[in-house]
Amino acid sequence: MKKFRPQPGFVVQAYRFALDPDAAQERALRSHCGAARAAYNWAVGWVEASWWQRRAEESYGITGEQLTSWRPWSLPALRKAFNEGKHTDLRFASWWEENSKEAYSTGLANASAAFDNYAKSKNGKRKGARMGAPRFKSKRKARLSCRFTTGTIRVDTDGRHVTLPRLGTLRTHEPTVKLLDRVRAGTARILSATVRHERGRWFVSFQAQVKRGLVRVTRPDAAVGIDLGVKTLAVMADSTGEIRTVPHPGHYDGALGQLRRVSRVVSRRQGPDRRTGQQPSKRWEKANAQRNKVHHRVANLREDALHKLTTAVAAEYGTVVVEDLNVAGMLRNRRLARRIADAGFGEIRRQLSCKTRQRHAPA
Repeated sequence: MKKFRPQPGFVVQAYRFALDPDAAQERALRSHCGAARAAYNWAVGWVEASWWQRRAEESYGITGEQLTSWRPWSLPALRKAFNEGKHTDLRFASWWEENSKEAYSTGLANASAAFDNYAKSKNGKRKGARMGAPRFKSKRKARLSCRFTTGTIRVDTDGRHVTLPRLGTLRTHEPTVKLLDRVRAGTARILSATVRHERGRWFVSFQAQVKRGLVRVTRPDAAVGIDLGVKTLAVMADSTGEIRTVPHPGHYDGALGQLRRVSRVVSRRQGPDRRTGQQPSKRWEKANAQRNKVHHRVANLREDALHKLTTAVAAEYGTVVVEDLNVAGMLRNRRLARRIADAGFGEIRRQLSCKTRQRHAPA
């Protein structure tokens, strides 16, 4: 499939807003995300069925053209096969019409990308660690997400609602004027929208083609080198000889006492047990929600601190150099893993690489 490329002078940027859905809308959101997961599992099973069939036939001595043909995993092929089978397949026949077609397309697209990555990794055409074959997604562990690329996708003119296909109009927890003003001015065009459940809340991310000018930095001729550490989050030395340090916030360490207390309460309640089929009690669910709330707050504080740091660095220096760390290897050190994960070394590098591309020093 041809990769989308923005027009000259435009960039593809995401605008994310928290949602405040009512009970009926939340059920619809969960239904769409569940449909995406079901379509993904169907695609994985449909493609791998031919693999297992060929393997069985080879064990019987069948070879060559007599073997069952490979089933393709391209998105058009998966869509065609799914649309032909959803009317009669007992897994979908009774309820597939309840959700937008974009929900099923999301799962099929993810499955197609997963098989592509697996094939490229197996053939040595993909960098990084070797990837295994796609596996089925568990209903209990799968992340709730669904992407919309067609239909009514807009930010409403009141600045407090968004409209998505089949889901209708949903209220946002925060104003959407950042994107709305650009759409009105003709400097942004919405390409797609993705709803996602994360940290106990629903979010919608609009992928938009945005007109961007060159943003001038404060000190275009200055360069800075950033050394990341455990005790001190960052030591920054610039080309003028100035050295600055950024202390480690330690958000997780600061919440350990509270986490111990709420985790102790959770451990004393009747929790779920998959081996015996025991269902969690209402008191366990309430206590577990309190524990998750602490984890979510720590994650939000960390994200806010990293964004403020990287934005300040990208807005000041014309050249930014960050050391290349093997974060995955460092996390194997059990004595340092907690502090390294709390610092977010990989996220700092990712944010800086993204934000520095949006800025340009004057000639």
